[in-house]
Amino acid sequence: MFSPTKKLVLILILTIIAAYISLPSKIPINVHYGPLNIEKTLRRNDLSIHRGKIQIDKKFDLVLGLDLEGGSHLVFEADTSQVDGEKKKIALDGVRNAIERRVNLFGVSEPNVQTSSFEGKDRIIVELPGIKDTQQAIDLIGQTAQLMFAEVGEGEEPGVIPTDLTGADLKNAEVVFDQTTGKPVVSLNFTDEGARKFETLTEKNIGKVLPIFLDFQPISTPVVQEKISGGSAQISGDFSLEAAKTLAIQLNAGALPVPVQLVEQRSVGATLGAESVSKSIQAGLIGLGMVLLFMISVYGRLGLIADLALIIFGLITLALYKLIPVVLTLPGIAGFLLSVGMAVDSNILIFERFKEERVKRQNADALEVSFGRAWDSIRDANISTLVTAFILANPLDWNFLHTSGPVRGFAITLALGILISLFTGVYVSRNLLRVFIKENKQQRT
Repeated sequence: MFSPTKKLVLILILTIIAAYISLPSKIPINVHYGPLNIEKTLRRNDLSIHRGKIQIDKKFDLVLGLDLEGGSHLVFEADTSQVDGEKKKIALDGVRNAIERRVNLFGVSEPNVQTSSFEGKDRIIVELPGIKDTQQAIDLIGQTAQLMFAEVGEGEEPGVIPTDLTGADLKNAEVVFDQTTGKPVVSLNFTDEGARKFETLTEKNIGKVLPIFLDFQPISTPVVQEKISGGSAQISGDFSLEAAKTLAIQLNAGALPVPVQLVEQRSVGATLGAESVSKSIQAGLIGLGMVLLFMISVYGRLGLIADLALIIFGLITLALYKLIPVVLTLPGIAGFLLSVGMAVDSNILIFERFKEERVKRQNADALEVSFGRAWDSIRDANISTLVTAFILANPLDWNFLHTSGPVRGFAITLALGILISLFTGVYVSRNLLRVFIKENKQQRT
C-alpha cells in the first residue's frame, strides 16, 4: 500500500502528463515592457515512436465536430429499382449501416449518416466533421462496391473464375492484431450461407491463391493455408496499419445491398462561427470561476483543495479528449460542463459530512468516516447518471432509442466526465486532505 504522500506524488506526475497533453500545440508569447521585448512561440511536440515493430504517431489535437469546425456534406442516391417495396427500407438501412461502418474505419468519429426518401428518390446523407481529404472519403464510400471472391483456374481453364461467394455473404471485416506477431491482420466474418460457401471454396483451393475483387479490381490475393470452417477467417501479410484499414474498408464496402452514386458534395462551414464558439468558451470559464470562488468562500481551505482537484479533473478530461479522441460538439461541451457540476457535488457531500463528524472525533478520523459514509450517496447519484448517459449514447443501436450523433456526443462526454470526477473527487481530494489533515495535526502538537 502506498502512503498518502506517495499517492500525492503519483497524482502530481499524472497531472503534469495531462497538462502537457492538454496544452495547445503552439503557445505564442509576446511581452513588450520597456526594454524587455520577447516574441517567441513555444511548441508542444506530439508523440512519435518508431522502433522496430512499434510504430506510434499520435497528435494531441482536439477534434471538433461539424458545428464547431465544419467538414464535408455528401449525398448519395441509392438505386433501389431492383428491390421490392417491402424490402426497400431494409436495404436502405443496410446501406446506411455499411456506410457508417466504413466512415468510422476511415477514421471519422461521430459521423452523421441518415437516410431520406422523397419523391421516389432514396438518398443517404453523410456529414463528415473535419475531413480534409474529402476525395478519398468519396472514393471509399461512393463505390458501387461489387465484392467477389474468385478462383484461379489451372490446366485447360487458366485465368480467374468468379464464384458465388460475394459481398452479400460477408457480415463485416475489421482490423485486429495477430497475437503471435503483433502485426495488423484483417478479420472476416461471414453469414451462415457465406460460411458454407467459404468452407467449400477453401477446401478446394488449399495452397492456392483466392483473389478478392472489388468492382472487378483485385484488392487482395490471399493464399489458402487450410480448410476454414465456422464463418471466420483472417487475411494476414506484411500489412501496415493503414493498409489493413483500407482493405477492411474495401471489404465492408462490398456488403452494400444496393449500389449508390454520389449526387451532391459540398464543404460545410462551422455553423456556430468563431464568435459564438469564443463566447461559449468565455461563458464556460466564467461559470467555472464562479464555482471555484463559491467553494473557497463556503469551505475555506477545504474548498481550496476541492478547487485543486477540480483543476486536475479538467486537465485529465481534456487530455483524454485528445487521446481517444472525442469529437467535441456544442452538446458535447454541455456534457463536460454538467460533469463539472457533478464533480463539485461529490466534494460538497463529503465536506458537509465532515462538518458533522469533526464535532464527534479527531479530524483525521472524521475525514475517513466522512468519505466512507458519503460514498454511498456519491455512488448512487453517479450510477443513475451513467445509466442515463448509456441510454442516450445507445451503443447497442437499439431501434427504439435515439441514434443522433450530437446526442451521443453529449452522452459520451457526460459519462467520461463522471468517471473522471469519481477519480478526482474521491481519490485525489481524499489524498490531498489526508496530507493536509496530517500536517495540520502536527502543527497543533
